[in-house]
Amino acid sequence: MTAPLVFEAVPLNSRTRTPFTLSVAVHQTVAVLGDEASGVDRLGAFALGLEAPPGGRVLVLDTDLATLSDRQRLAFRRRVGYLPAGDGLIQNLSLRDNIALPLRFGSTSSPRDIDGRVNVIVVAVRLGGAADRRPAQANEEECRRAALARAMAFDPMVLVLEQPFDGVTARAAAELLEIARGGETAEGARRTILIVGQEIPAVVQRRCDRLYRLTRAGSLELETV
Repeated sequence: MTAPLVFEAVPLNSRTRTPFTLSVAVHQTVAVLGDEASGVDRLGAFALGLEAPPGGRVLVLDTDLATLSDRQRLAFRRRVGYLPAGDGLIQNLSLRDNIALPLRFGSTSSPRDIDGRVNVIVVAVRLGGAADRRPAQANEEECRRAALARAMAFDPMVLVLEQPFDGVTARAAAELLEIARGGETAEGARRTILIVGQEIPAVVQRRCDRLYRLTRAGSLELETV
């Protein structure tokens, strides 16, 4: 397999002089940071096939998402974990039920097996007793943990995280990143991770294999971490 996540000459906004090109290698954690005008907030939608790029192409696990039908694209998303900006939790469900949602609608597992999987994830993200609260009853860190747990429901090998550490302490952010990485192998993290957003804590930056700043003109600048 080539790099699990590849963006090839994708325009991100009308002002971009240089189309966006990036490869995220297997086992790597890569962050791309930029302000709203840079178009960085579109990368997650492109990687999930939620939005078609206006040019170029996006390859995920060697698959060009533009070649898939809507039904195929929906099934494919089970292979890529996604934490959207703002967490995307459903307010009238408990955090536990939010985590279970993709398994209930996207798998053929029995209710018992789903409950078992959710229990394992709740422990892994250290959600504890907060799992039975609704988002409005939980604090921001608990909601972030639940959103990450939901992104990992199918145990994907690729994770796309949008502004994943907003509202949490640097210590909690570092812990969440280690959970997302899924443990270590000789080559690096077990999962391949793309983090996008405007800023992330310094402690998280140091755990990234590569950190880029995306300018409004589309230039991708590598930073030392």
